Amino acid sequence: MIFREGKSYVAYSPALDLSTSAKTYEKAQSRFAEATHIFFEELAKMGTTEKVLAGLGWQKVKSNWRPPVIVSNYVQPMTFSYA
Repeated sequence: MIFREGKSYVAYSPALDLSTSAKTYEKAQSRFAEATHIFFEELAKMGTTEKVLAGLGWQKVKSNWRPPVIVSNYVQPMTFSYA
């Protein structure tokens, strides 16, 4: 998912608990693709791919990993006051 946060765009994947940001939507997409590539490259290098993915709720089916199923992308609007 990509959302605005102030003047920046934040790209975030709950399935990987991974995020990045940029000043443009396109750059956030590009940076997220790069971050994902590096993430999996490092997991493979450290030999922790299975442990990390299982810890994030992924399931291994035969030789393929499947991410947790997204049930909803509901956004709860909130307001609050603080002193």
